[in-house]
Amino acid sequence: MVEIPKSLDEAIVQSKTATQTALEAGCQRLTIDLVFPEIALQAQAIAWQYAQMLLPDYGMGLKVLFADTGAASLARRDWGEIEFTVNDLGSRFTPVETKVSETDEIFLVVCPSSVEVESVEKLCNIAEGRPVILLIPQLESVATVGIGYAARQLRDRFLSTLETAYYLKPFEGGVVWRIFPSLWQVWVEQENDEGYKLLAEEPQRPAGERLERILLGEAQATENPNLPTAKPGLLGGLQRLFDALSQ
Repeated sequence: MVEIPKSLDEAIVQSKTATQTALEAGCQRLTIDLVFPEIALQAQAIAWQYAQMLLPDYGMGLKVLFADTGAASLARRDWGEIEFTVNDLGSRFTPVETKVSETDEIFLVVCPSSVEVESVEKLCNIAEGRPVILLIPQLESVATVGIGYAARQLRDRFLSTLETAYYLKPFEGGVVWRIFPSLWQVWVEQENDEGYKLLAEEPQRPAGERLERILLGEAQATENPNLPTAKPGLLGGLQRLFDALSQ
């Protein structure tokens, strides 16, 4: 049984394994969500680890795309000579279509935000069967906050086509966690320092009112007394990491 990670490094290791599993299963539009404060500041370093994972299988067919020209230039400078391609998602004058070539086999899109979501959607459409991995996408607000017609269209047309390979979001006293192909899980701290328990498993990501209902004990999953528990300290270490990243 895979355990809740005790550090960001452990989460990255888990997420890479989950990504490989999803790719082998034929998934072509993947997201890896590590929902920590300021995680975007570590995007380049995390992207390097992912590039090294993908390089043996894809070589020069791997294209790493950053949200803007500045981030792409910085990565090229820091990474030096590499065996894959680094570029950006384009701009008003250089659309994303110009960033894709026939020799590309897989795309790793680093930290796209709601500003770039249209370009990301276009990339997924023109990839034509080639995998697109969104690494640390900053799209939660687009997926959950937008209530207008355009936001609903975006969710129905594009966001709903993305498969979550890995998701980790700590909150006070617990965590929302998903590793492909498992269900979404909500783990919470038990009283009297008795470790943590699996409160619910869901087919879709629990958020907003649904997560609140689960935490209030209204979800059917909480009625099962046989749900497994985690060892004390697992989430404590994760929460300390969360607090440190919040500084």
